[in-house]
Amino acid sequence: MSSSEVLVTGGRGVLGSEVVDRLRAAGCEVRVLSRSGQLGTVRGDLATGAGHYEAVRGVDIIVHCASNPFRKTRQTEVGGTERLIRAAARAGVSHLVYVSIVGVDRNPHYRYYRAKLETERVVERSELPWTILRATQFHDFLLKVLRTLEIGPIMTVPKGFLFQPVDISEVAGRLTELALSEPAGRVPDLGGPEILNSAELARAYLEATRQRKRILELSVPGKLGRAFREGAQTCPDGMRGRVTWEEFLRSRIDPATGQISSAYDRTKVAERRHHERHAR
Repeated sequence: MSSSEVLVTGGRGVLGSEVVDRLRAAGCEVRVLSRSGQLGTVRGDLATGAGHYEAVRGVDIIVHCASNPFRKTRQTEVGGTERLIRAAARAGVSHLVYVSIVGVDRNPHYRYYRAKLETERVVERSELPWTILRATQFHDFLLKVLRTLEIGPIMTVPKGFLFQPVDISEVAGRLTELALSEPAGRVPDLGGPEILNSAELARAYLEATRQRKRILELSVPGKLGRAFREGAQTCPDGMRGRVTWEEFLRSRIDPATGQISSAYDRTKVAERRHHERHAR
């Protein structure tokens, strides 16, 4: 498979860029789909279908990482995937790998999750051979969320929400393995090594950033809140990640100052990847 031509959608994102690096390290020729058409990418727009056929022509494998939970969600997720699959089928693509989210079927009360679930159905009904991996929330995502919940001397968090954060490097590694293997349908979910509630995540974050804030837990009513409290977005039987939340925070936050770095400490990332390879 070392000579495979692979298209990565969302290849400029945090997850997609890691997948691109790993595929190239494995000897693959990699294209990155981008609306901007920046240097090193091929121009294409999931929301409109523009440039899809040109992007997939000559490609063997697609790793579909592109996602937009905030803007034109259904148009991009569902419609974009339908258009991408039609172009890929015309071009003779032999394998589509799609990354989804753990529990989208157990918590369809959030619009983004409904779109992800519908997109899974689009992939499953397609004529392309396919693989779907569901992953839990990324460490990076939860870190960004927590930073938005700081309000002066307090941090507000949803009461009792359960998460199983997973490291992006581990998701990227699994997606690369799947892309370079035969289509496998729906594969086992990938989650992190621990299940934590929102207050536990917040306490570890505040300790790492050397902040003294009061954590205020707010109850979220309705079916959406209940699903999160019941662990809809966790996969206790699918634990495979090894990087804990505290280990991730140590790799991102300067212990002397409590400041979050703009990029990973590359040495610690390399150490994590070494650990991944030798722990398998």
